[in-house]
Amino acid sequence: MDRRTFIGSAASGLVVVTVATMAQQSSRAALIGFLDASSPDPTRLHNLEAFQHGLRELGYVEGRNISFVLKWGLGDSSTLPSLARELVELKVDVIVTASTPAAIAAKDATSTIPIVLAQAGDPVGTGLVSNLRRPGGNITGMSLLGPEVNSKRLEILRDFVPRLTRVAVIYNPLNPAGLEHLERTREAASSLGLVIQPLEIAAQSDVNLIFAATEGMRTEALVVFLDPLTAPIRTQLATLAVKYRLPAIFETRDFAEAGGLLAYGPSLSDVWRRAGAYVDKILKGAKPGDLPIEQPTKFELVINLKTAKALGLTISQSLLLRADEVIQ
Repeated sequence: MDRRTFIGSAASGLVVVTVATMAQQSSRAALIGFLDASSPDPTRLHNLEAFQHGLRELGYVEGRNISFVLKWGLGDSSTLPSLARELVELKVDVIVTASTPAAIAAKDATSTIPIVLAQAGDPVGTGLVSNLRRPGGNITGMSLLGPEVNSKRLEILRDFVPRLTRVAVIYNPLNPAGLEHLERTREAASSLGLVIQPLEIAAQSDVNLIFAATEGMRTEALVVFLDPLTAPIRTQLATLAVKYRLPAIFETRDFAEAGGLLAYGPSLSDVWRRAGAYVDKILKGAKPGDLPIEQPTKFELVINLKTAKALGLTISQSLLLRADEVIQ
């Protein structure tokens, strides 16, 4: 068992199937491969649980009619191609991917095994599929990029910082989803009269230099995209944003729970649960290329009131009422 598979097994408590144990399974048990560029931290494991819960609701029982093999990139996306090939060699029935880089690695590894996107940016913009309605090929699933979501984040920031003009954006230039998000954010900023200041993060060790650069740029607020590089250091990002007095908005609630001021984006629990329905349809004979890719329908705004006070921000009652959750 390789180190990444072992870590995934130990952290999650899920069954990890190896070649030796596959022979002991019932021939009717489906084998689901899971590929994630990140590490098995509590948030990732919570997403996995939501996915499994969705499958349990559809009648799947782990160890009886379904089993899982987990592959973690541990924050190093360069390992994803080899991890994807390992899943192909195991002849899994479906590969479930947890990021755009993971989806690209899976697509490069196989054109026949169905791939379900459980957490991806814009599948069309990043070249994973030709269109959402009829993706074709062996890929389907969920997209995290809903209509106008990037514009909405900027609007929320402007509500918190009324005279906002300059917004820095931290993104990974090696992640096609990050590039797509950046372009959408530029377009939204133009219509809102805001100036975008792109800040590249190529390694987690870059983060201190990135924040130091904002001082010379007269940055007034910050957007941080969800990425295998940013997810594991969410607490550090939130802490630095407060240190540099930058109101920051993130994509998912776990960043606000880690101390980030704001989070606005899809409910990942809902997205992952719905990904289970795609796996069910494929196991029952549906072709992935015939299944439309869904965009998120449930979004959530989370405000960290403690962080707002640390930044000296007064949050109006109307803004608090808009929040799905206020962290005290």
